[in-house]
Amino acid sequence: MDAETIENYKKAGKIAAEALAYGKELIRKDSSVLDVLNKVEEKIISLDALPAFPAQISMNEIAAHFCPEDDDSLVFSDQVVSLDIGVHIDGCIGDNACSVDLSGNNPELIKASEEALKAAIEVVKVGVKLSEIGKAIEDTITSFGFQPVRNLSGHGLDLYNIHSSPTIPNFNTKDNAVLEKQVIAIEPFATTGAGLIQEHGEPSVFALMGRKSVRVGFVRDILKKIESYNGLPFTTRWLTKDFSAAQVRFAFNQLKQLQILHEYPPLVEKNNGLVSQAEHSLLVDDEVIVLTKV
Repeated sequence: MDAETIENYKKAGKIAAEALAYGKELIRKDSSVLDVLNKVEEKIISLDALPAFPAQISMNEIAAHFCPEDDDSLVFSDQVVSLDIGVHIDGCIGDNACSVDLSGNNPELIKASEEALKAAIEVVKVGVKLSEIGKAIEDTITSFGFQPVRNLSGHGLDLYNIHSSPTIPNFNTKDNAVLEKQVIAIEPFATTGAGLIQEHGEPSVFALMGRKSVRVGFVRDILKKIESYNGLPFTTRWLTKDFSAAQVRFAFNQLKQLQILHEYPPLVEKNNGLVSQAEHSLLVDDEVIVLTKV
């Protein structure tokens, strides 16, 4: 990476951290989930960056990929809440997450994912086995009496690519693959359940996979808007700001038929166990820099 790219990763990480801290303070009982996400995304834009994916809030047994529609009236009550935020500057991505226990009954679950993230960061260096990172996460989470979510993982961060190689496991895979000089996101998930997630529910997060021509005028307009995200994930409510819900549904059906729309349904813990998440982005070089550290 050249100096400008590294600087953009650092800026994106700093803004992601600021937006996460801002959003965390907004998570309160009786507050609107949709309002928090809108404010977080507005904050990112006000800091001269763009969302790398829709800001997402997951609650209780939902681990990831939940985004409310623009008419959603959901409010916070006594849930375990995870807030996941991505920011990019010219495709350089900062990705981070935190969890909040609004019930007051699950502080150890929150601490388990946070401490697992710290333990993982301590072993990160060029040449470390990816399985050693996973082992640090697994050992920490199980020491609290919980399970890591094994089929969710950290990942590489590449230009306009939120999930590039390598996969950073949340358990000891015993794989001998090693970490190279690159940007990565480490995100432990701790759960009271079985430690596995599955897709459940209708998606509201999508990504465009390839390009094909369409005939209907407003579908072309919607596709042009989607293409402006440069392949990064987006959510339905971003489009319904400028187009009617009926137009968006019609366009999505067209894009699905063309097989260029990838769906991200909500991910739910298999046994409906509570899930907490913690995440940082790191620049791994001769020196390891936590990009999203406040």
